[in-house]
Amino acid sequence: MSIVVGYVPTPAGEAAVQAAITEAGLRDEDLLIVNSAREGSVIETTVAAPEDLDRVLAQAADAGVRAKVLRGTHRDDFTDEILDLAEEHGASLIVIGLRRRSTVGKFIMGSVAQRILLQADHPVLAVKPAS
Repeated sequence: MSIVVGYVPTPAGEAAVQAAITEAGLRDEDLLIVNSAREGSVIETTVAAPEDLDRVLAQAADAGVRAKVLRGTHRDDFTDEILDLAEEHGASLIVIGLRRRSTVGKFIMGSVAQRILLQADHPVLAVKPAS
């Protein structure tokens, strides 16, 4: 079994990966860190730099957690990629970060976190960054 975490280099992403490292350590499970770019996007703010991923992998190693990064691209919806990877790897837990969004922002753009929470067949841990 493994734990799947969606990671982006934001406060919510950092909170998610820290919670995932903690859970993986407690459960003695592998950690799969998912960082994915939208296919065809010229500017992508969700793609972690190599140094960000190296730092996160080092944090996991320091906690005694076996971790690897899964980098890829998604066409339409990151939700499908996370859910597919959780199914493929037999995840015991999906960890996601939450950020505050306006009602209008959620209505117009939707919410990946909300769709993961509603569509996942696996338990989901949603965390917020510290205030």
